[in-house]
Amino acid sequence: VQLQASGGGLVQAGGSLRLSCKASRAILSTFTTYSIDWYRQTPGKQREFVARMENSGARDYADSVRGRFSISKDNSRKTWYLQMSSLEPEDTGVYYCYVPSANSWGQGTQVTVSS
Repeated sequence: VQLQASGGGLVQAGGSLRLSCKASRAILSTFTTYSIDWYRQTPGKQREFVARMENSGARDYADSVRGRFSISKDNSRKTWYLQMSSLEPEDTGVYYCYVPSANSWGQGTQVTVSS
């Protein structure tokens, strides 16, 4: 599956952004079987886990974003979303979506939160 991430940008602390990850070239019946992970990476640091949505709908979040970020999907658009609220400068980084069962990464989208 090919993943196209988008939605990053520059926002002030306390603001919100919604990232999208579209599964292109995926048929709906296959899309619904996928789980999705979101990761982020900042220069000099390892890529870190942010959020997961299982194909069952179960969700998990890193402690640092729990209560501020929310993951969802729209089957009709074959797209997952990461809604980010109450953003902090520490949330700055390149955000990647990842489908583990396909070992497929999106290209990354930059999020910059200014203080």
